[in-house]
Amino acid sequence: MGEERRGYLYGLTAYVLWGFFPIYFKLLAPSPPLEILAHRVIWSVVFISLLLLVLRNWRFLGQLARDRRLLGGITLAGLLIGVNWATYIYGVNSSRVVETALGYFITPLVVVLLGVTVQRERLRAWQWAAVGIGGLAVAVLTVDYGHLPYIALALAASFGSYSLVKKRLGLPPAEGLFVESAVLAVPALVYLGWLNATGGAEFGHVSATHTVLMLFSGIATAVPLLLFAGAANRVPLVGLGILQYVAPILQLAGGVLLFHEPMPAARLAGFGLVWIALIIFTVDGLRSARATKATKGRTAAASAAATAEPTAALPPR
Repeated sequence: MGEERRGYLYGLTAYVLWGFFPIYFKLLAPSPPLEILAHRVIWSVVFISLLLLVLRNWRFLGQLARDRRLLGGITLAGLLIGVNWATYIYGVNSSRVVETALGYFITPLVVVLLGVTVQRERLRAWQWAAVGIGGLAVAVLTVDYGHLPYIALALAASFGSYSLVKKRLGLPPAEGLFVESAVLAVPALVYLGWLNATGGAEFGHVSATHTVLMLFSGIATAVPLLLFAGAANRVPLVGLGILQYVAPILQLAGGVLLFHEPMPAARLAGFGLVWIALIIFTVDGLRSARATKATKGRTAAASAAATAEPTAALPPR
């Protein structure tokens, strides 16, 4: 199997696993969202610690101790992913899976806006059109819900910002996830200690299955991220951009077909506008990638020709 094909397999597996997350977190529902989040953080730290122990890769901790800027960036990334996880768990367990799916549909548009506002990037005309249609979709959905779809917007904003911070840090996935989770581990432990002291903890009191699923939440968190990292190293960005729609499509299907959440005509129209925006966004990205590839090909050919000409002109020896 070629490296690129293996990368697509890793990426597809990661997004399919993320697509089934609503089912997993629904099974944890006897616990409140904050208890689920705290256990997710703690068991992520435990699992990644064991993985790094096997790989014997702890040198990054020394670099982290010497670099305050890196430590500050990782702390920010940890807080952002904590907000994202908490919002997602709350959305799923308050029967708003469809709205969480919307959040991940509009994340690419939020990333583009962050590129303009933070990175000072310039958008192409079709990208502006996609962002404008996405804004119209949010307006339509606001009318349908009777309020801003704040869960979707919080998910898109937190994950988009997290992606931006991670891109700037450039940490390997396992090491990055370990430190980000470790940042959240202290408040998570304090909260779990308080919950147990006040008798409000559900962990260990619901069923053996519930306890095991809570313990495995760290593995469920880490495995898709590691698969995604394997895909990111092998698959072009355009390919990853298309794969990312697998997860929210599965989440939307689960919300409507499994959990029977309502999808009235106005909400469907709002989602339709989002999909139109994403089609424009994706097609424009594919065209831009092809144009860039063609330009590089012409440049390489011209460079080769320029190098060859003097050689051809040399007199015979």
